[in-house]
Amino acid sequence: RIRRVDILYDAGRSLNPAIDTGQIEGGFVQGAGWLTSEEIYWDDKGLLQSHAPSTYKIPTCGDMPEVFNVRIWDKGRNREKTIHRSKAVGEPPLMLAISVHSAINQAIASKSGGNSLPALNTPATPEAILNCLALQGSE
Repeated sequence: RIRRVDILYDAGRSLNPAIDTGQIEGGFVQGAGWLTSEEIYWDDKGLLQSHAPSTYKIPTCGDMPEVFNVRIWDKGRNREKTIHRSKAVGEPPLMLAISVHSAINQAIASKSGGNSLPALNTPATPEAILNCLALQGSE
């Protein structure tokens, strides 16, 4: 469960802050799902079995952070000659969710003294997290 997210996003000069905020939220949640639940499976013949949202877990409303603060930085300005100096807000926020994977990794490390980071692959499913904890010698 993601308890809290705080994002300050440089959208350049936002054309529509309400839409941009929704895009930032959606991109972040999509990225969190990609890094924590979207497993890929192949069958014995090498055919991809998890090829659609009906065959793997995607984020739902219940996966939204408990506290989700998104602010668009109002001092931003794109140097490039884009429309009204705006910046992309659809895809880039997906990568902000790397912070979720990093936080999980740090939490696992803290349970074993915090001396080294575990080898936590993606997606960091509950099973993968439990396996990492076991390998780290944690309870």
